[in-house]
Amino acid sequence: MLNRLNICKLIALFSALTSAQSLWAAADEWQLNMYKGVTPLSNDMYYLHMVAMAVCAVIGVVVFGVMIYSLIHHRKSKGYQPATFHDNPKLEIIWTIIPFLILVGLAVPATRVLIRMDDTQLSDVTVKVVGYQWKWQYQYLDQGISYFSSLSTPYEQIENKQKKNQWYLLEVDNPLVVPVNKKIRFLVTSNDVVHSWWVPELGVKRDAIPGFMHEAWARIEKPGVYRGQCAELCGINHGFMPIVVKAVSEEEFDRWVGEQTKVEDIYAEKADKPREQKTMTRDELMTLGKQKYDLICSACHQPNGTGLPPMYPPLKGSSVAVGKPISRHIELLLNGVPGSAMQPYKEQLTDEEIAAIVTYERNAWGNNTNDLIQPADVAALRHGTDIKPTMVNKAKAGGLQ
Repeated sequence: MLNRLNICKLIALFSALTSAQSLWAAADEWQLNMYKGVTPLSNDMYYLHMVAMAVCAVIGVVVFGVMIYSLIHHRKSKGYQPATFHDNPKLEIIWTIIPFLILVGLAVPATRVLIRMDDTQLSDVTVKVVGYQWKWQYQYLDQGISYFSSLSTPYEQIENKQKKNQWYLLEVDNPLVVPVNKKIRFLVTSNDVVHSWWVPELGVKRDAIPGFMHEAWARIEKPGVYRGQCAELCGINHGFMPIVVKAVSEEEFDRWVGEQTKVEDIYAEKADKPREQKTMTRDELMTLGKQKYDLICSACHQPNGTGLPPMYPPLKGSSVAVGKPISRHIELLLNGVPGSAMQPYKEQLTDEEIAAIVTYERNAWGNNTNDLIQPADVAALRHGTDIKPTMVNKAKAGGLQ
């Protein structure tokens, strides 16, 4: 028969196991430990991490165990007298050799992994990753494909006007698409300030520094979507710079490359015929303009157009947004403002997107100019100017936050 004490012990044991299971589930959800990953390198890193953690745990248990035992069993109240010795050469040699052997045992496999990490030769696909404030550009050097990847989380969620979805601040409009079981080489750099391209499950984290090209590689063994973030403080919207990598089969990747190549051909054809553009309605321009403004412009000029003077001037009621000629407004987006934080968007946005942004800025926040800018207007200025857009160095221009 179980007495009351045994029943209490069983209840306590059951509660402890339940709590442990809940804590384990919470740890898995919050991912407190290192990701095991989906690449050979990430698995090697995870193995090294867990071995080092185990070694540290054993050392901690032994050291603190001896300390606690000594504190309890050799306390003054028991009448123990302190030892009078002051050196023990044998013991000192032992406690020097043991840590040395542990460090060598950890260093040998770690060195092998570091050597493998730097071996980017014989890659199947090469992707140049360029950091911008606050988005990424991916250039497939062998396939001739280039596009930008930006945060796609609705601004209403960021302002707590809508319920946040599962991938809040970890979703983009254009993910990086790569094939599985192929060696992908990444060339990581930046076009403005220091960023860091980090995808934990790929085991890749490389700083993106202007003027430097850092290399990394990954061989993804499992199809899926893997997410990361910029891991270097890079300005006011650092937290809005996610990374999404979509790993697909080789056949699906080839189809995607074919589709993207067709898109590139269409853009090239439009470049030859810049005036053959779609005429957009006011609703189309305002809807697209607000979407792009919230995504690209609102961090500096604010969602209500008031800006952050004197660094970021207001657009509400400004001479640029309500004044003439309208071409001045368009050219500011195309070519930026040298010596300031205003980037040139000539190579980043399409004619439709720039036309929509300008239309939105000239009709929002009470500006109400009733001006409608068409993609053909942007195309005429884009191809009619010889100004070569260059990214402003924000550190030199004082644009860092």
